[in-house]
Amino acid sequence: MAVKIRLSRIGSHKKPFYRIVAASGEKAVQKKFIEILGTYNPCADKGVQFNIDKDKFDKWVSLGAKPSDTVMTLVKKQAK
Repeated sequence: MAVKIRLSRIGSHKKPFYRIVAASGEKAVQKKFIEILGTYNPCADKGVQFNIDKDKFDKWVSLGAKPSDTVMTLVKKQAK
């Protein structure tokens, strides 16, 4: 079972909002996930756009989960 850390959209039409989740690689993006790691709101005005539990993220990466390119970009931006 390959675990991926990716975005799962839960927002409405023209108002995107995403959860950062650890999910099985075989499942569709909108289907069940293993754990919620954080959130991402691209429409936030100067507020908190990206929120992630770094401990959970590090735990999943150490267990072999592969983050998507978008998630890695967001994590790197937050680390700055």
